[in-house]
Order: sequence, then C-alpha cells, then structure tokens
Amino acid sequence: MSKIVAVETIIPDDIMSNLLLLRIHTDDGLIGHGETYYTPHAIAALVHDWMAERLLGGDALAIESHWRFLYDRCSAFGQPGAELRALSAIDVALWDILGQACGQPVYRLLGGPVRPSIPVYNTCGGPTYGAGESRVAKHPGWPGYGDVGQAGPLQDNWSSLHAAGDLAEELVAEGFYGMKLWPFDRFAHATGGTYLSWDAIDEGMRPLREIRDRVGMQIEIIIEGHAFFQLPAALRMAEALREVRPLWLEDVLRVDNIATLADFRRQSGMPIAASEMLLARRDFLELLQAGAADYVMVDPTWCGGLSESMRVIRLAEGYNIPVTIHDCTGPFTLLSGLHLAASAANVAFQEVVRAHIRTFYERLIDPLPIVERGQAQLPTQPGIGARLHPELFQPGKFSYRRSAR
Repeated sequence: MSKIVAVETIIPDDIMSNLLLLRIHTDDGLIGHGETYYTPHAIAALVHDWMAERLLGGDALAIESHWRFLYDRCSAFGQPGAELRALSAIDVALWDILGQACGQPVYRLLGGPVRPSIPVYNTCGGPTYGAGESRVAKHPGWPGYGDVGQAGPLQDNWSSLHAAGDLAEELVAEGFYGMKLWPFDRFAHATGGTYLSWDAIDEGMRPLREIRDRVGMQIEIIIEGHAFFQLPAALRMAEALREVRPLWLEDVLRVDNIATLADFRRQSGMPIAASEMLLARRDFLELLQAGAADYVMVDPTWCGGLSESMRVIRLAEGYNIPVTIHDCTGPFTLLSGLHLAASAANVAFQEVVRAHIRTFYERLIDPLPIVERGQAQLPTQPGIGARLHPELFQPGKFSYRRSAR
C-alpha cells in the first residue's frame, strides 16, 4: 500500500495570487500534484488544519474513500465552497499518484481515450488576467470582474474590444474553434446589471459585428456574462445577440435561482451554458431537471476534482446535454480537463487561455500542455502529465505550508 506521508501547499503570489498549488507525497516516493483557485489562504487552512488529518498515513490509492469522507464532513454545515475547492485540489493530486503508480495517463484509468485530441476555444484574457499583476487593478482580488486589459502582446481581452477583427483573424489562423469575450460587462458595472441601454447594446455589439464582418462564420462567438445581469437586461442582450449567432451565452445570470435561468433560456431561445459556479452533483442535477442549459460547464478544480467532475459529465450525458470544461486559472485545471475530455465522449470543448499557456504556465509546470491547430494534445506521461517545479515549494516562500507524519 502506498501511504501518504506529507501534504504541501504554496500560493505563488508573484505569478497568480489567487492560485493554490498542492503536492501530496507518499512513502514510496510518488508525488501527486493538484491546484485550485480563489481564497487560497482559506483553502490552505482547510487542507492543513483538518483534511491532512484524514490523509496522513492513509492509502494514497483509495481515492473514493478519501473523497467521500471529506465531502460528507465539509457539506455537513451547508453548501461547501472553499471546502470543495480544497477537496478538488486533493482529488486531482490523488489521481496523479494513481496514474503514476499504474504507469498510465489518468484518462486511461477513466476509460479513455475516446478521441485523439481535444477541440479548444480561446477565452480572450491577457497574460495577467486573473494573475498576480491584476491585483493592482481597480478591484483587487475580484476574479472574473470583466477585466478589459490593456494594449500589448497576447492582450486578448483588450483586443476583443478594440481590435476584434484582427484578433478573430489571428485566432482563425491558429485554428481555434471559438473565442469567448465579454463585451457587455463594463455596462453592467454602472447599473448593477439591472438595465442595458440601447446605446450600451450597440457599443457591446460593435466588436461582435466586426468579428462577423472580418471572418464570417469561421469562428464561434461565445458570450461570457460573469453573472452580472438580471433578467430584463439579459433578455435585451440576447435579443441583440441573435444577429451574430453565438455558440452559447454563459453565466449571463447568477445561478442562485435555476428557475429564473430556465425562464431566460425559454424566453430568449438562445443556447445557454451553465456553470462552473455550480458545486457537485446536486446543483447540476437541479440545472438539468429544470431544462436550464444547453451545455453543462464543469471546472474540475472547483466542483470536486476529477472524481466528481466525471460523475457530473455522466449525469449530463443521461440528459443528452454536452459538457464543456472550464479553465481560466492554472495549468492543472487545464490538464485535468484534458483527461476528462479524453475519457468522455460527451465533452464538446475544452476552454484554454492561450495568453496563460504562452506566458506564466512555464513558471509553474513542466512540460506544458500542447495546443496546436485548435486541438489540445492528450497528455502522455503517467498521472496528470506534468510536475510543479520543486523549487516553488520552499519553506518561508510563497506562504509555504507542510503537514507531515
């Protein structure tokens, strides 16, 4: 039996300050790698102050046993948030250990592959979108606030508003299936999302019309709403968006009322994606039962790791609803998504942020995921397929914490 002997976490403040990186060590020398995003100090406390008590000395390959034990206890006092993100990071690391122990990529242990590569779309964030440097912005620590970025190399969020046609041509040339952008967010900030004027609608549609004028239907347009809008504004937006025929509208409304989201889908007649903001099966079951989404969006390092993500994917498959995998944070979220997509035919797309892959991911992991001609290649190494740089895990650096037996 491979026993867990240590758990380590760091928060890479100079790279991505909301990211928590985790390693689990075994007595036979294996190291599992995981991550999650947002409130990293709270998550580190959960990992070390009580989850490590369960893990240390335990069987590193008993993934479901650890998952069930921790989930039952972290959900005992209400809907888990930070707790489930902590469990997600641990679950990914344990699957990494299992893959290494078996000498196989994780997707083979999940039943794959079902495809030779994974279709991807590009989310139009820049190199600092959600990363450490963004903390100097107007709203530090608020990820997903619809950052408009600044001019410069790979500043796709800025280009999506100010040079949308040029960006679309570039992404088409690289083979991306789609581009996700948020042209209406800036107007929601002024009204709390309760109202969109026709001037705001016209201004928000301007880059979208430029994309269609420049590249036609060669690339899918995906609209991100960051859950900023209420129903009347969302319906007005959806009415205008018919012109550009988006692939889906994502998180235009908050998902705290599934009935309203289902009403939005019915009234708008537009394809809806929801939502990486949902946690675990019971939330996704409510979404599917209400007929509130055309695509289920899953984030493997938020909703319960690879274990729970695969259960959600199978649940969606039972409703004939495809899944798309979320990633706008760190490299192990992306790699985890690739293993899920490689082992489940119900997955339609994997999200990537090309600016992240081409800038700071190399400061965190080796090797990098390979994305070419609109396809992500399957990881080839045993486990998740990459390693966090060992030099990141140094006492006294990056809020380093270690629990050991």
